[in-house]
Amino acid sequence: MSDLQHRILQVLDAQDVIQDTKVQFPELDSQTVQAALNSLLARSMIKYTNIETDYWLLTDEAKDIVQNGSHEFRLLQEVTTNLEGLKIADVGTVLGKNGKLGQAKAFKNGWIFKDGDRILTKFKDRPLPNDETAQNLKDIKENQGAGVDKKELQDLKKRKLITMSKIVSYKVEKAAEFSLEIVQLNADITSDMIQSGSWKTAKFKPYNFNSEGVFPQSGALHPLNKVREEFRQIFFSMGFTEMPSNQYVESGFWNFDTLFVPQQHPARDLQDTFYLKDPATAKRPEDKEYWENIQRVHQDGAFGSIGYRYPWKEDESLKMVLRTHTTAISAAMLKKLAEDPKPTRLFSIDRVFRNEAVDATHLAEFHQVEGVLADYNLTLGDLIGFMQSFFDKMGVHDLRFKPAYNPYTEPSLEIFAYHKGLGKWVEIGNSGMFRPEMLEPMGLPKNLRVLGWGLSLERPTMIKYKLSNIRDLLGHKVSLDFIESNPAARLDEDLV
Repeated sequence: MSDLQHRILQVLDAQDVIQDTKVQFPELDSQTVQAALNSLLARSMIKYTNIETDYWLLTDEAKDIVQNGSHEFRLLQEVTTNLEGLKIADVGTVLGKNGKLGQAKAFKNGWIFKDGDRILTKFKDRPLPNDETAQNLKDIKENQGAGVDKKELQDLKKRKLITMSKIVSYKVEKAAEFSLEIVQLNADITSDMIQSGSWKTAKFKPYNFNSEGVFPQSGALHPLNKVREEFRQIFFSMGFTEMPSNQYVESGFWNFDTLFVPQQHPARDLQDTFYLKDPATAKRPEDKEYWENIQRVHQDGAFGSIGYRYPWKEDESLKMVLRTHTTAISAAMLKKLAEDPKPTRLFSIDRVFRNEAVDATHLAEFHQVEGVLADYNLTLGDLIGFMQSFFDKMGVHDLRFKPAYNPYTEPSLEIFAYHKGLGKWVEIGNSGMFRPEMLEPMGLPKNLRVLGWGLSLERPTMIKYKLSNIRDLLGHKVSLDFIESNPAARLDEDLV
């Protein structure tokens, strides 16, 4: 490196400026030259600018054509040397894998024509035409195709005979501290320099304030966690309190029965729910009155409802499951609210589990965003109005509502938003007003009504980060670079 630096300084001293380092030092690659120039630049001895030049390179096939002629010309030579022409079946034997290409080009040039199963030519007794392909490639090799038509260049590129490359070189000029002698600069003041006083005359490397420091190794938030935090801040800004949601295992009582989901409902089948083997059953709730209220409202009807009128089974209610929704947590929190009824706002964002087939948009586990709002004398209009306010903070402004059915809400509404990228309306959530059969057995007053809504965390995350396959977001195939480099999502920007 030191020898190259001295060579650069000597040439620069003799010429005042080096117009092109590739011409001056053709045997050296651009990285080696740049490293030497940067070292001199740090000492303010030189300054340089980049020169980028497009350069055509010949492929191995093209080099063979320059030496031996093009495929079409070689085929023509073979046809002219044979009195009866050349059998079409023998073209591959003569030119190998390039036989079909040479034959097509020769036909296109009008050099040959077909007669039965043979190829003949009109150049039997005439001088052969110029092999323009070989000549053009030779011109490109010698002077970068200065005399070759642009159309011909593109044709050669299409035939994969030439490729474009960029040659980087540098123009070098003298700077303020130019000298033929390279003075060793100190990086730091040492204790020896202070004791001897040599620091007074020593020369130091200048600070490079444009240099970026070594990027510290650290973890990175997963995109789901980034979007989750945005949701949390939206809830907090609207006066909500976060529910404790780290209990993944629930009994069928809290996951289904308290929500007025009948024990024969398809959601409770093995193909939809994960049941635990050990422990297989849970203990009865301590509140005996609440347990009996749930049994009564299912089996016989109560609180103004005729119920489902089926034999409610304790064994089914106590089966342990991986929770299928965070509404089980909401039910437990509302039961506590019954001890001191008052308006409240609650939310949770956590993992739920469904026994579903994995595909581009579904996993066996996903995250549910759920909100619960309790207040006196709420109506369906309050639900729609609040949904519009909530989703507006997410950047979703154009909503539609469609009547739906849920066992534990009545009325129930599916929420749709117009997706500009897909050009259609897509479902983004579900909502409703919790039924009296769910609330009154807890001991809540009749006029204290509860709005509930939920959506998945994965869908808005996929939309925000422009992903079409959920397996690019979760699982062993996720790119770590994707997790580390993506910025935090802002849900106040347009989501759909």
